[in-house]
Amino acid sequence: MNTFKTNVMKKIYLVLVLATGLLLLNSCNDEFMDRVPENSINDGALWKSPIDLQLYVNNFYNRSDLLPRDEGGGGSCNIGIYTIDRDNGSDTQIPRDHNTHMNGQTIVPTTSGWAASDWRALRDINYFFAQYKSAVGDAAEINKYVGEALVFRAIFYFGKLKYFGDVPWYDGLLNSDDEILYKPRDSRKFVVEKLMEDLDNAVSYLPLKGSWNGRLNKEAAMILQARIALYEGTWEKYHAGTAFGVQGSDGSAFIKKAADVTDALIALNSCQLDNVGAADGYWKLFNQKTYASSKEIVFWRQYNYSLGLGHGWGKYSAYGALTGLSKTMVDSYLCTDGKPIDESALYQGDGDLLTVVADRDPRLNQTIYVNDGKHIQFSETGGNVMFNYPAFDSGDKLCVTGYQLYKGHLPTTVNNMATNNHEAAMIYFRYGEALLINAEAKAEQGTITQTDLDKTINKLRERVGMPPMVRTEVDAFTYPSGKEFPGSSNLINEIRRERKVELAAEGFRVDDIFRWAAAGILIKGYLPKGAKLSQWQGTLSPAPTTGFVAAVAALPTDAGGYISPYAGQDPVKDSGYKFNESRDYLHPLPTEAIRINPDLKPQNPGWE
Repeated sequence: MNTFKTNVMKKIYLVLVLATGLLLLNSCNDEFMDRVPENSINDGALWKSPIDLQLYVNNFYNRSDLLPRDEGGGGSCNIGIYTIDRDNGSDTQIPRDHNTHMNGQTIVPTTSGWAASDWRALRDINYFFAQYKSAVGDAAEINKYVGEALVFRAIFYFGKLKYFGDVPWYDGLLNSDDEILYKPRDSRKFVVEKLMEDLDNAVSYLPLKGSWNGRLNKEAAMILQARIALYEGTWEKYHAGTAFGVQGSDGSAFIKKAADVTDALIALNSCQLDNVGAADGYWKLFNQKTYASSKEIVFWRQYNYSLGLGHGWGKYSAYGALTGLSKTMVDSYLCTDGKPIDESALYQGDGDLLTVVADRDPRLNQTIYVNDGKHIQFSETGGNVMFNYPAFDSGDKLCVTGYQLYKGHLPTTVNNMATNNHEAAMIYFRYGEALLINAEAKAEQGTITQTDLDKTINKLRERVGMPPMVRTEVDAFTYPSGKEFPGSSNLINEIRRERKVELAAEGFRVDDIFRWAAAGILIKGYLPKGAKLSQWQGTLSPAPTTGFVAAVAALPTDAGGYISPYAGQDPVKDSGYKFNESRDYLHPLPTEAIRINPDLKPQNPGWE
């Protein structure tokens, strides 16, 4: 082997030592971690029992490269999962400044995404698999922790797959002089097949959710498996014939897997939707401190300020969080007769927030702030303070579009705004997503029936009192303003609409756009717009502050009077986002990675 390559790889992999961390609210066993060698893997004597396995796996639960998290400090304006779509550059949730990747401004990095630290989690996971068989004890107890480690490996590889496409598959522990470090990348199809095997085993090993104990469970593993299978299946289907496709595969096997797994999850009957028929039940689903009794939220992170584990989301959810829903997002909500706004006689227009939510899917009213005297901005001891105006004048927390995000907001007092003492839980997997996966997978297969719709989409609609989706009615939609996805059937369009609405601001939108190969429709040439500005001009009641009036006067608008956040931003203001469809669906491999291992070539499409 080339001496230079060997020395470089040794430097890279020597830093991949065991991680330390926490399991949710519980500190890991310090004595155990003190026994873990920093530069040696010959510690088989430490792996004696299921408890040793548990203590090791505990460390994965607090890794942000496995379970994304953000405590909302440092001016991030993050609200847990509810600002991921903002940061990823979706068409539905708009950041203050345009997304550079969506505008084709990404450059080939030197190391980012492929540095040692970016692969450390995988080494730590595979370290578990190299050692766990030494443990002696009840097989079911041992397998439970094996199942957890398998889920974490799937989470790790799914992130790499979405970012880079083809990646090398490693399921064994590596040392710095192993020849396999210089292997070519494995195809994305092969990697997902391995993940399906891993997750089949995880599902068989993990217990049902049962009483909440802070650990992964069978239902979470099934939702993750279905999520990955649907992603890869639709990616292969819609990118077929392009440089991003998979030769010899149309994705149908993975789409079927997504349908089968969610069928099995539904049949378990261990999950249900929460708050069905309850007032503001959809909004209340997303702002709880605990989901210990939830039938829908199957895996989540708990916070407890008294233990030093709080976050600052409320500092931003009370205001604009440097984001806002787009007009295209708001326009997607059906009217209460089950018809799109361009086909329903109930639609009252978008002149102001009150009319835009009138006779619309209740999820809209529970996703954005509305000045109806019912949307709580602050929860004061002397009475709730209700929302009046978007936070256009809130500086580093301002609202970008006028459609200010209410979903995920847990009201708190003004006095609590400056500290990270908020405790709304962070959701990772919920049953509602599984129902959407089931409906989409069966629609993609061409096998979906009205019965399938009734047990998936229509369960979600029932929660908020919307009329059911009826296939014959959907087939009759004419779309006077055009379909969002012109090349797809009415049914596919409406199932995607339902996903867009139900999962609004939960971090799925860019993944969906990319797997549907839809950036050419939804991102390229896109210049986002928000609400009509005129509703906040002139004489208002209650009288706004002078700062608010000045902020409104400074907002740019388009010819129709809608807020146009990027009208003054040079890279996009004239022709919208310049997404490169032949390149930007994947990120480039770093130059240093290719220099060290030329067998990683070819570079991802368009990045040579």
